[in-house]
Amino acid sequence: MLKVFNQYLPSRTLFLLVSETVLILAGILLAAAIQSSHGQDSKLLEEAEVLKALLIAFVCQLCLYYHDLYDLQIVKERGELFARLLQAMGVWSILIAGIYVLFPSMFLGQGVSILAVFLLLVSLVAWRVAFFWLSQRTALATSTLILGTGDLARKIAAEVSSRPEVGIRIVGFVSEDRTLVGKSIVNPTVLGEVADLGTIVDQERVSEVVVAMPEGRGRLPFTELLDLKLKGLSIIEATSLYEKLTGKIAVESLRPSWLIFSEGFRKSPITHFYKRLFGILFSTFGLIVLMPVMVLVALLIKLDSRGPVLFRQKRVGEGGKTFDLLKFRSMHVDAEAASGPVWAQKDDSRITHVGKFIRKVRLDELPQFINVLKGDMSFVGPRPERPHFVAQLGEKIPYYSQRHTVKPGITGWAQVRYHYGGSIGDTIEKLQYDLYYIKHMSIALDLLIIFQTIKIVLLRRGSL
Repeated sequence: MLKVFNQYLPSRTLFLLVSETVLILAGILLAAAIQSSHGQDSKLLEEAEVLKALLIAFVCQLCLYYHDLYDLQIVKERGELFARLLQAMGVWSILIAGIYVLFPSMFLGQGVSILAVFLLLVSLVAWRVAFFWLSQRTALATSTLILGTGDLARKIAAEVSSRPEVGIRIVGFVSEDRTLVGKSIVNPTVLGEVADLGTIVDQERVSEVVVAMPEGRGRLPFTELLDLKLKGLSIIEATSLYEKLTGKIAVESLRPSWLIFSEGFRKSPITHFYKRLFGILFSTFGLIVLMPVMVLVALLIKLDSRGPVLFRQKRVGEGGKTFDLLKFRSMHVDAEAASGPVWAQKDDSRITHVGKFIRKVRLDELPQFINVLKGDMSFVGPRPERPHFVAQLGEKIPYYSQRHTVKPGITGWAQVRYHYGGSIGDTIEKLQYDLYYIKHMSIALDLLIIFQTIKIVLLRRGSL
């Protein structure tokens, strides 16, 4: 797997992205060539304005991305693939028409775009079918053996089985428990005990071993693993592989030594500077551009229910310090007077009519631009939690306090990768994403999160 914008991408997915970029550009050029051969005026061919074609290709790629066509866990069936491609091409056609109207100089030639849509639909469907067929060929995958049968080992096997694009084939497990030998775990079988490790590697022609066993009490077969390493096999630590596969850190299986010795978790003065600078720039820009929207939201809140427009709530920030989080009020006044602090739930009766709408499109978060300007928050970071819940969660969830080593954000890695949830289980999931963000925090990852946040807001996903 390759690290791009501090996110791990399977090399096959990256290859798909690059190859389709070339395919899209070629389709546009071919459409221009065909129209030119039929006597149509093709400014692209006459003036060789390839930059225009690149821009049009980029808009097409953007449409494919926003229709989840690069999330290979979503697009698996051919019917789903064709439907999403058709939708993406339709949106692309509308956007291109808009670009031509606003910027006539971008015009590629009469009929070029219509022909390009047809050519791209045919070529992209054919290429995707071929790509999925190749991805499922086990002969092209890396033969991998999992040493261990615990929870983390099972999670890794499940992730790999659902994602053929990662190019890994789990040949089986090796267990400490003799009674598990021959039994199926998450589809692959337990092939033998730890003592049989070398024999299993030879028989199954294993290329890499994933170590998902505890290190304590001399349980890990260091000598055998060293021998395999010296023979050229790749030995991978399970927590690191899980991190690459999922974009999160497995909290429940995490050892403190992994946190201490693994790369990342760097917070240089430069990092603090760019995050503060970006926070000020984005928040100032957001307040200026969205001020008319904020005024309209304020009026709707006033007309809908009694009470103040803004809602202030204590949240825990960097270093465990509390601050007043600002939001547009989306609940009735004194909504927690009887119940005390509780998480918001789906179809929550405390939420007003306007509140349901502004939550869905996340307009209730806009006043937090002020929190960013004040320095209480960053634009990107873990979402801040209320002190009441922080005290409870810190006792129940390991490493929960590590979230407070950075400033909280308006949006974050957990928000773009996981659905909204209000339970201990959901909090653990989000913490795993938060720890990943803290470990890999960078300007590139921040920009990626902002880009994905725009997608979520536009498509109205992931919120109550």
